Amino acid sequence: QVQLVESGGGSVQAGGSLRLSCAVSGFPYGLKCVGWFRQAPGKQREGVAAIYVGGGNTYYADSVNGRFTISQVIAKNTLYLQMNSLKPEDTAMYYCAAELTYCSGGYHLLQENQYRLWGQGTQVTISS
Repeated sequence: QVQLVESGGGSVQAGGSLRLSCAVSGFPYGLKCVGWFRQAPGKQREGVAAIYVGGGNTYYADSVNGRFTISQVIAKNTLYLQMNSLKPEDTAMYYCAAELTYCSGGYHLLQENQYRLWGQGTQVTISS
């Protein structure tokens, strides 16, 4: 059974940094794409960053481009999201997601319908 477990969330002041981790376990074959999503109270879940594993291409939402970096350490089966220059509007529950079979590629990877495997989420709170 595939499991995704996020960690690294917390509370920091605006301008600070956090690094989220997502440990992926229980899959017999390679991942096709992985991503980070977030959901703020009263808002829809939105894609933040994603990787198309085969080519290593990365994709970012405009709101985080230049501040967030997604990376994957295949040997450790771990996905990371380095978040710098954090803003109060980054406050949300952050989720990692993965897909084992097929991914459309491109900026479609920032759409949640690309993924069938999800973690439980980790809370990020940024104070002004």
